[in-house]
Amino acid sequence: MAGKASALEGQVAVVTGAGRGIGAAIARKLGTMGAAVLVSGRTPAPLDQTVRTIVEAGHRAEAVTCDVTAQQSVNALAEQVEKKFGRVDILVNNAGIGGFSTPLHQLPVEDWDRILNTNLRGVFYMIHALAPLMIKGKSGHIINISSLAGKNALPNGAAYAASKWGLNGLSYSVAEELRSHNIRVAVICPGSTNTELSPHEGKSASRMLQPDDVAHVVEMLVTQAPQSFASEVLLRPTLKP
Repeated sequence: MAGKASALEGQVAVVTGAGRGIGAAIARKLGTMGAAVLVSGRTPAPLDQTVRTIVEAGHRAEAVTCDVTAQQSVNALAEQVEKKFGRVDILVNNAGIGGFSTPLHQLPVEDWDRILNTNLRGVFYMIHALAPLMIKGKSGHIINISSLAGKNALPNGAAYAASKWGLNGLSYSVAEELRSHNIRVAVICPGSTNTELSPHEGKSASRMLQPDDVAHVVEMLVTQAPQSFASEVLLRPTLKP
C-alpha cells in the first residue's frame, strides 16, 4: 500500500468545487496518493476545512479561492499555480450547481445562465487556463465530473442536463485535441450521489453513491498504465436508491 500512497508524489493537482461533497472527497484521495492538492472554490470556509483534513492526515494541500464563472479569477489561479509550482499534473473539474424542480418553459433566464456558466463555461475557462501548462510539461490528466443526466432525459432539470450533455461533448473533443501531448481527458458520469447537490426525495441515502465512490474512480484514472486511457466512466449505485 505504501507504493499506492505515493503514486502521485511530486505531482500537483487542482480540484474545483472542493469545499464539500464529491470535490472534497477527490481532494482528500489525491492528497493521500502524494499529490500537492490545490483545493479550489468560491467560499473560503469549506475550502479551509478540506485543507485541514488533508494536512492533519500528513499530506499537502492549500486553498485557492476561485470563481470558475469568472475568467479573470480562473486566470489568477493558473498564474498562481505556475508561479508556485511551475507545473500542473491533474485538473479535476468538479464545480457544479443543480436545478431539478422547474420545467424549462418556466425557468428564469438568469437560472439558465447560472447553471450553464458554472457547469460548462467554467470547465472551458479552467482547461483554457491550465492545459497550456500541461502541454508544456508534456503530460497530464483532465477529469471532468459530469452526470448520468448527461446521458438521459431529466424532466424539470433540462438546463442541468444540457450543461452535462455539453460537458460530455466537450470532454470527448478535448480528449482528441490533447492526446498527442500525452494529456488524457476523461469524463465521469455518476448516478444518484449522496451530496447536497443531488435530489434525495424518495431515495435512500444509504443506497446512493457516496462521494468517496467517485473519488475512487479518479484514483483509477490517474494511475492507469501509460499506453491507454479510459475516456468515460458511467458510475451507478449497485442497488437503485
